[in-house]
Amino acid sequence: MTHVLAWLVFIVLTIVAALHLYWGFGGLWPARDQLSLARTVVGSKGIARMPSRGVTVVVAVLIFSAGALALMRMSIIPALLPAGLLRFGMLVLTVIFLARGSLSFTAFFRNRQAEEPFLTLDRRYYGPLCLVIGAGFAVLLFA
Repeated sequence: MTHVLAWLVFIVLTIVAALHLYWGFGGLWPARDQLSLARTVVGSKGIARMPSRGVTVVVAVLIFSAGALALMRMSIIPALLPAGLLRFGMLVLTVIFLARGSLSFTAFFRNRQAEEPFLTLDRRYYGPLCLVIGAGFAVLLFA
């Protein structure tokens, strides 16, 4: 069962990483222009355009790498890290995703991320997805 969970985490994070690459190279979906895309997927106060291609590509690589760690943890692919460092990475990812998902429901985060439709999408989709991914990493960490 943990192998299936590792694959699910990897697939979801690969899709999210692919979206970031798409946006980094000028894709606009699910919006119609740069302004509405930035307000939909970034949502920072006063945002007028998407982050640079370089930043977006780095984020995509990090997200994809996080998914690959799930596969490494279950020995589905060869681990590129020593076992202790791999476990530590899984712990860090668990904390990051659970914290990011939890922040979606706090006034602090809503005040910092003030643009709609990001706020609504974050509470409905982005935050809960982060919580599920974080829980997946937690299960894999202790498997």
